[in-house]
Amino acid sequence: MQIETPPVHRDTPKPQGERRGLVIVHTGNGKGKSTAAFGLALRAHGRGKKVKVYQFMKVPTARFGEHRLFERLGIPIEGLGDGFSWKSRDLDHSAELARHGWAKAEATIRAGEHFMVVLDEIMYPLRYGWITLDAVLTCLRERPAGVTVVLTGRNAPAELVELADTVTEMTLIKHHFNAGVPAQRGIED
Repeated sequence: MQIETPPVHRDTPKPQGERRGLVIVHTGNGKGKSTAAFGLALRAHGRGKKVKVYQFMKVPTARFGEHRLFERLGIPIEGLGDGFSWKSRDLDHSAELARHGWAKAEATIRAGEHFMVVLDEIMYPLRYGWITLDAVLTCLRERPAGVTVVLTGRNAPAELVELADTVTEMTLIKHHFNAGVPAQRGIED
C-alpha cells in the first residue's frame, strides 16, 4: 500500500446550484447495490424525511433483515414481486405483478409526498420487458422537483444512466459464492 499525504485544501469546487431531488442509480455486477440504497433511505429517514421502499423482486410477505429494521423504524417497505425469475412458477404472473408494482411506485413518485423513493431491483423487470423503460424515464423526468428516486439492479439501461444525476457501478472483484460459501443471513438477506 502506498502511503499518501492527506489533502489540506479542497480539490473540487463547492457546488453553487440549488438543492433538488436526484435520480440515483446503483448498478453493476458487484455486491452492495441494494445495501447502498437502503443506506440512503436510512440517512434520509434519520433527517426526518419521508421515505418509501419498493422491492420489485421480493414477495410482499418477505421478512429479510431490511424489512425487520425498516418496520421498527417506521420506513415503509413493500415487496412487489414473487421472487427471482428462476424461482417463479408463472412468469406471466410475475410480469403482471411487476406492472402492478410499477403503477404503485409511479403514483408514489408523482404524488410528491416522499423525499425519497427507492426502486430496488427494478432493472430486472425493465430488462425482461415487464415494465417499459419509456414509462420509467417519463416518470423520472416529470417527477416533482423535491423527489429523489434511487434505482438498483444490474445492467442499468444506457438511457437511464444518461438521465440519472448520480450513477455508481459496483464492480465484482471477489465474491464468497465463488468459494462455495452460501448466502449469509444479515449479509444477503
